[in-house]
Amino acid sequence: MVVTFLSYILIVFNTNLIAEENDGKLRIGLLAPFSGDYKDLGTSLLLSTQLALEEIDDDNIIIIPRDSGSDNKEKLNNAIRDIINNGAKIIIGPPTSSFASELEKYDDTIFISLSNKDPRILKNTINIGISLESQLNAIKDFLTKEKRTKTVILYPKNEYEKFIDEKIKQLKLNDYEVFKYDPDPRILTGEIEKLTNYDQRKRNLESRKKVLEKKDDDQSKRELEILERLYTLGSVNFDSLIIIDFGNNLKSVLSSLIYTDVDDQTVLFTTVNQWFDESIFRENSVKNLYFPSINMKQFKNYNENYYKTFDLRPDEITILAYDALGLIYYVWKKNNGISSINNFFIKDKIKGKIGTFEFKDNKIRQELKIYKTDSGKFKEY
Repeated sequence: MVVTFLSYILIVFNTNLIAEENDGKLRIGLLAPFSGDYKDLGTSLLLSTQLALEEIDDDNIIIIPRDSGSDNKEKLNNAIRDIINNGAKIIIGPPTSSFASELEKYDDTIFISLSNKDPRILKNTINIGISLESQLNAIKDFLTKEKRTKTVILYPKNEYEKFIDEKIKQLKLNDYEVFKYDPDPRILTGEIEKLTNYDQRKRNLESRKKVLEKKDDDQSKRELEILERLYTLGSVNFDSLIIIDFGNNLKSVLSSLIYTDVDDQTVLFTTVNQWFDESIFRENSVKNLYFPSINMKQFKNYNENYYKTFDLRPDEITILAYDALGLIYYVWKKNNGISSINNFFIKDKIKGKIGTFEFKDNKIRQELKIYKTDSGKFKEY
């Protein structure tokens, strides 16, 4: 049923394309992986675009979807050329930055990429993904409001390590301590023990208990009774954490922190955008976890509308394609056309499904809200 419906949408898009190219219509290409390992994402992107078209309700928009493949440079370039040959000067996609340098070859074409790697506006590309820069700025503001002065940034030693290094340097987070860990769970816990000075705090507890056990007064007995319920004694040398990780790796870090007796009532646990992943409630024991994210209400409304329309659950990043189409349409109407990437340098803030964003200092900046996990629910801070 899904395949049939998807084929129908592609036929409708390509039928509209047959219209005359000088008819004043807005032609927009869509680069999506309709084949390969990420073909489900491609389907979700196409359906998201269809959803946005229905809400805009303007017959002057023509979408030209083409298969960019899954990490296939040749297929990507063929798709771009085919879209351009069919009259589109602006393209939504690609969804990742794998071949970002390939886009530079098409000087007269504007790409609204869904990548979150670089918030800078390049000569012909705007990346509208939720950038790490916007996320770290939101967390930094949050920690400042909470008067936290001893922050540790934790992230794994993997292929993104140098990228995160550079972002921390660019944002001048010099007051924050950096702690890199091995993502292997067998090694991770030992590294977190060192970060939290776990062994010494455990020895502190045992030493204090031995002292109290030799005393017979009521006050010592009461203190000993309290200490019997503890695992360590003494505080850690930080008051807030920023954990840049996802999925099971994030859960392993949180578990190790709890194992080493880091109290989330006194230490602020923050992480990066988790797309409101509810598995975080079921698989970790941290009760208070904070993170920056897009507008939760709009995200839920989008997911519900998508499911109601297509009887499918969307991939998280497809909401970016939805907003990309809305942004292009807004700029097109505002300027009576789109002649160059300069048309996107809008002074006003823009409200989309992901929330509010703006173009400033040659970058796209998202104004992200802070959310927290609370009793099995996500709540806005």
